[in-house]
Parts: sequence; C-alpha cells; structure tokens
Amino acid sequence: MKTFRKGGIHPPEDKITAGCPIVEMPVPSELRIMLSQCIGVPPKPVVKVGDSVTRGQVVAESSAFVSAPIHSPVNGKVSKIEPTRTPQGIWQDSIVIIPHGEKPTDASFTPRHQDEIDSLSPEDIIRIVGEAGIVGLGGAAFPTRVKLTIPKGKKADTVIINGAECEPCLTCDDALMRSDADGIVTGTLLIMRATGAEKGIIAIEANKPEAIKAMKKAVSRFGNLQVETLKKKYPQGGEKQLIYAVTGKTVPAGSLPIETGCIVDNVATAFAVFNAVCNGIPLMERIVTVTGPDLSSPGNYLVRNGTRISDILDFAGGMPENTGKVVAGGPMMGKAVSCIEASSSKGLSGIVVIPDSKSMRRQASPCIRCARCVAACPMGLEPYLLMRQGEMSLWEDMKRHGATNCLECGSCTYICPASRPLLDYIKLGKQEIRKANS
Repeated sequence: MKTFRKGGIHPPEDKITAGCPIVEMPVPSELRIMLSQCIGVPPKPVVKVGDSVTRGQVVAESSAFVSAPIHSPVNGKVSKIEPTRTPQGIWQDSIVIIPHGEKPTDASFTPRHQDEIDSLSPEDIIRIVGEAGIVGLGGAAFPTRVKLTIPKGKKADTVIINGAECEPCLTCDDALMRSDADGIVTGTLLIMRATGAEKGIIAIEANKPEAIKAMKKAVSRFGNLQVETLKKKYPQGGEKQLIYAVTGKTVPAGSLPIETGCIVDNVATAFAVFNAVCNGIPLMERIVTVTGPDLSSPGNYLVRNGTRISDILDFAGGMPENTGKVVAGGPMMGKAVSCIEASSSKGLSGIVVIPDSKSMRRQASPCIRCARCVAACPMGLEPYLLMRQGEMSLWEDMKRHGATNCLECGSCTYICPASRPLLDYIKLGKQEIRKANS
C-alpha cells in the first residue's frame, strides 16, 4: 500500500467511535458564534442586538480576500455581540443567538436543478463556495474559495480528497464517508470543475474498510475518479505527505501544493461544497467526534456552529469525574481546552476527554542523542537541534534549519524517550520567526 517516504509513526488508533452513526445534537439554549473561525481576517457582523435571524442567514460578512462569512445555524434572535473565550481561553468577538423553540429545518433552502448545476462556470462554483462560508474542515480552516482560486500561471491536474483521518481517536470523516459517499463524490467533481483538474483521487487509510467500500461504490460510475487505499501511518493526512503517497510528487520546501499540480481538500469540505452548490445550504454545522475511554456515550455528533463544548460533553454523557484534560481536535495535533464553556467552530473536528492518569506529561530528561525524532520527522528536520536553538532564542538559526517547514504533527515529541518538549520549542521558534518577518 502507498504511503509517504520520510518519517512517520504508528501511535495507537484508539478509534472507539469507529462504526458509530452520525447523531444530530438537539438545538442548545444559546449559540455563541465566534467571528474568527478561519485562517485570515475575521468577518464583520452585519446584524445587531435585537435582530431576528433565520437559519442560513449571513450574520458576518467576509472583510478580505482570505476570509469567510458566517451564517446562523438556527432561527432565533441576536441577544449580544461581545467578546467570549475560545477553547484556549483567548478573548474573541462573538455573536450570541438565542434560538427559537422549534427545531430548524432546511426547507427554506432551494436546491438547484441538475441543468442549472451543469451550467455553472468554474467562477460560479467558486463564488457559491465563498458565499457559503466553506473552509477546510480537516483542521486548518483555510477558506476554500481561496484554495480553489488557482494562481495565474499555475495549473491543477489532480484533486486529492483527504479521507486518511490518521489522527488517533477521530472518526468524523470515517462516519461521513460511510453515510454520505455520493455527496462527497459530487463535491469532488465540483471541485475538479472549479479548478480545471481532470483527475480526482479519494485517499483513505486501510483501517476504514467500510468507508473504502462505500466510496469505491460511489466512484464506480466515474472514469476520472478513483479511491486509493493508504497504509496506516501518521501523519498520512498532511498535504505534502498525502501528495507524495498518491502521486509520488514532492512539494518543494516553502511552496504550496499547486506547484505539483495538486489541490488537497478534506472529505467533509467536499461534502460541504456539494451541500452549498447542489442544495443551497451554507456551512453552519459539522460532524464532531466526541470520545474518551470513560465517556458514557462517545460518538460522532452533528453539531451546530457556536454550541458550547460543555453542552456537547453533556450530550455525550457528561464529563467523567476522573477527567484530567479535554482536547479540542485529536490527541496529536489538538490543543488543550482551558474553558469548556467556549463554543464549537467550523474547524472543530473532535473533543477528546483524557483521564487524569493519562493527561500529565512525563518529566523531561536530557537528550540522549538517539535521533529517533529525526527518523520520525516527516519533513526531514532535526527536531533535537531546533529545540536546542529555541531554548537559546536562536531564531535565525531555527529559520535556517527549516523550522518554518514543521507540520506541528507532534511525531518528534511522541517518539522521544527522554520526553523532551520538542514541538513546544519549535512552535515558539515559528512564532518568533513570523514576528520578525511581519
């Protein structure tokens, strides 16, 4: 089976929600919708306190090219526009909506007829994607409209849809592929039309047999689409690693995937494109894996944007008494939650509840020069050296040794027998390098 060439690790999968169906969460009593939900400039509110809003209505408009609008996921009333804390405890502006009592439906959205869809130009598709507020749902939350806008002088020949879901614990993409394969395929074909790519590849790790079966059945009618089964290996879902695994092409250091003629999007992003273009439904909700060894009801839940993390945990049976840490995202690339009253966003793929016995880092000890971090790094970096340079605030040295190419996958920290906080210092160095270049 195909995989990437450099580095990689094999952490325990811990996918206890594999096989769980998608379950829609009830409408919460309050939605607190953060404005900054994607890479780029936060959108600006276009509603005010006291306004009534309907499901799918734009409540914040894009304010720059790299930005994405935000839509209300419910019918309700704007009660506040005020700062709120993100899951990491940072203050950020938000729109607070109190939903009406009834369950919102999608009856007010007008699906497009097939002949209308067929007549859409690439520019039309990109415009609809932008107006729908779609961002990358694999974690980066980069505005999809921007990704589909191919720079002048470049050409896309292959669209790769990322169904690898190599991050331990998470199964939201697996659940979506099992339940909505046809929608993902339609979204993939629309992305191909928008970018001019002639070939589409849906890449899935081998540990998702039902998803592979469903996707192969869905693509069987299309000669320009194929499903590629990948070896189980982390971080298989990284753009550069995925491109190499399925095409053998290498993205040059400091370059974007388009340099290889490839566009990479997540399966959930492809489905969101299908929903926007074919059904007229903007991105207002997403599937979130809620998991942990001691949760009473772990699962894959359809969560409305702006739902409190505490409400999501309550729906999953409540936070266990022995909880030591809650992580937003997966255990490798996710971030610890400092405020469970914070709300979900477009980029939230999972909530992992870690028991106290497994939540503390081991005490770090001196580097033993084993080079396991070098062997594990999928970007071919020297994490031990970068950490040492970070400890000494040698930011220019870190830049020269490729710190900005780090994926922040955490493979180095995971594999280190001395429990060195390698990634922490590399992240710090990247921040300082960005500051110096701004």
